[in-house]
Amino acid sequence: MAQTDKLTPAAELVKRNGVRIPNESPEYRRARDELLREEIELRRHIERVAEQRRALPPGGEVIGDYRFEGENGPADFAALFGDKQTLVLYCYMFGAKRERPCPMCTAMLSSWEGEARDMQQRVAMAVVAGAPIDRLVAFKKERHWRYLPLYSDNNGNFIRDYGGIDKDGSDIPAFHVFTRRDGTIRHFWSLEMGEATADPGQDPRGAPDPMPMWGVFDMTPEGRGTNWYPKLDYPD
Repeated sequence: MAQTDKLTPAAELVKRNGVRIPNESPEYRRARDELLREEIELRRHIERVAEQRRALPPGGEVIGDYRFEGENGPADFAALFGDKQTLVLYCYMFGAKRERPCPMCTAMLSSWEGEARDMQQRVAMAVVAGAPIDRLVAFKKERHWRYLPLYSDNNGNFIRDYGGIDKDGSDIPAFHVFTRRDGTIRHFWSLEMGEATADPGQDPRGAPDPMPMWGVFDMTPEGRGTNWYPKLDYPD
């Protein structure tokens, strides 16, 4: 990323913007220009945070006894990487005691499904859950997912060690990134924003948000809302 002192001030970039919307009022344009300035600053802040994330020191080595069952049979942790050096892994709220998975997790994974083949050109992906693999595969077929690699945590060690289960035994979501460098697998980063870091009146969420739907909602006058939740099924 370019050094901050080399960036053109956001206010100057706003002046260069020639967009005008039919029938907009002067009041709208003034407010929109001020919003555009903030959007430029937000874009730059997102870049700074991503740069800071990439500069993290090496994370903890992955040394646990982790065993998974995938659609093609048993797999150890290293096998989840395939031929890639980075692994994006999501702990799916679909534990062995659940009849149906979490709708919010499912909505997010549905968005990943649409981009899975693109993302898999650069990184490996894995979705890990506590439910048996046959139930995971059955639900995958129900959702018409084709490209998300699903794995059952056979002995429960991974989900326990990496935050996929609460103290009361209920499953919770977790999003991790792991690296494999020079034969050593390490944890790189996790989404650590949850109940403890939530702001008043907001559903706990992280930043950046791994689900594009929320970004679209943020662009609407209704926003994300406070009483809406995805469903697994909708009437035709």
